[in-house]
Amino acid sequence: MDANQTDFENPFAMDADCENCAELCGARDRVVHGYGDVGAEFLVVGTGPTEAAERNGVPFTGAGGGERVQSIFADLGFVRSAPDAAEPDVQNLFFTNLTRCRHPDREPTDREVDTCEPFLNAEIRMINPQIIVPVGDRPLRELAVEYTTRRPDSFDVDAEHATTIRGRGFELVPMKEPSEMSDAEADAFCDHMRENVLSRDYRQTKGRQSR
Repeated sequence: MDANQTDFENPFAMDADCENCAELCGARDRVVHGYGDVGAEFLVVGTGPTEAAERNGVPFTGAGGGERVQSIFADLGFVRSAPDAAEPDVQNLFFTNLTRCRHPDREPTDREVDTCEPFLNAEIRMINPQIIVPVGDRPLRELAVEYTTRRPDSFDVDAEHATTIRGRGFELVPMKEPSEMSDAEADAFCDHMRENVLSRDYRQTKGRQSR
């Protein structure tokens, strides 16, 4: 192992049996916490685990949206594994969600998002990212309302996709939901990252290794 690399250990593994949301506890297969490089400068936040991500135990993995996100960040140089990898090989990147559990029939409620908020806040404090990528409208609104001074009703992921929003302590680079993103929009996101974010040399010198 490289001297600058460290093994990733999920700091929330002790909460794998969380029972704070009674309905989700009966519906989920497992709790899906964040995954990736805990020294990362880039944090990717979705709404909640998909069926494939729940099966793998890793956010943003599996057929469909997971593979698309993996492919986009591989194109940008953050992922060194195939898009269908169950445990991606990532550097300078951490994947997580607003909520840790999946309900098979519906999106998470506001209360469930609020209940999981301490996990996300702890990850943000632990990782201290330079850039947060909210994937989808709900993560954008939750994070932007918390970390910017704009009005809650001023956020729209369709309009903000592939742009940079200045936040308190970091910047937000929103991405549309992978299932709703055209190839041109995926290219636009990559182009914006290369030309307006990575060009500022956010490459880190801290430990980099997925779990």
